[in-house]
Amino acid sequence: MPKSKGGLPYRIVNLATEMFARNTGFSGPEIHRLFAEYTDVLGPYVRASGNPSRWQIFETGLASLSVDDQRRFLLELCRYDGPGSYNRPSDENIAKLRSLLLEGAAPGVMAASDRLDQLDDWETVRRSWDAALDKVVTDPEGAITATRTTLESVCKHICDERGVSYDDVAGDLAKLYKASAAAMEIAPDQHSERIIKQILSGVATVVNGLGAMRNSLSDSHGRGKASVRPAPRHARLAVNTGFAVASFLIDTHLEKPMKDKR
Repeated sequence: MPKSKGGLPYRIVNLATEMFARNTGFSGPEIHRLFAEYTDVLGPYVRASGNPSRWQIFETGLASLSVDDQRRFLLELCRYDGPGSYNRPSDENIAKLRSLLLEGAAPGVMAASDRLDQLDDWETVRRSWDAALDKVVTDPEGAITATRTTLESVCKHICDERGVSYDDVAGDLAKLYKASAAAMEIAPDQHSERIIKQILSGVATVVNGLGAMRNSLSDSHGRGKASVRPAPRHARLAVNTGFAVASFLIDTHLEKPMKDKR
């Protein structure tokens, strides 16, 4: 698939250009102002005959950005609710562009959300799920926090629906995962086959790592001067691994019937 100079697939660049710099979107001066927070490649807008068209200005600005900044910029435009000289892009196109951008930032996560839609009264999980996706490029620290929150909420919802008690105050992700996994008989010590036991142990290790990652790299705690700030790649790692675990738990919850306690 062809890509723009900055690396995003051509279909994303083309769709964004159609939305924001052709029949809908922004004027030339507005496009210059929007890109000014990201790059000085466009410079100030000067009215003169022979100026580039709006779509040329837009694609020039976009191509000057890194792939991560391209995604961040376009996601912000999808949420933009300020003034514009042209009509706002359709909700359908905004949803389509956002989906394409998030698939590139967190492969497979969008497809996994279909399973979440099969569950009733899981709105809390859906909110943190969407927050993690929205922030994976624009706010890496927040994405790590939201991913941990999502996984914690998934575990609690499973425990609630399966009648398993847990400590709602301590917020120990490892313990919550252990409780929900045991309720569905996917804890490592509930299996004797070596390869299955090894895989399930690996999942538990990932959960422990996400808890530690959230404590050291997310926005959930104060920072010292020498603290390390996560890059988008760290957020993608957290989101992709965290949602893989969350999806596995949801799949299991849907596919393994709850035992009758009568």
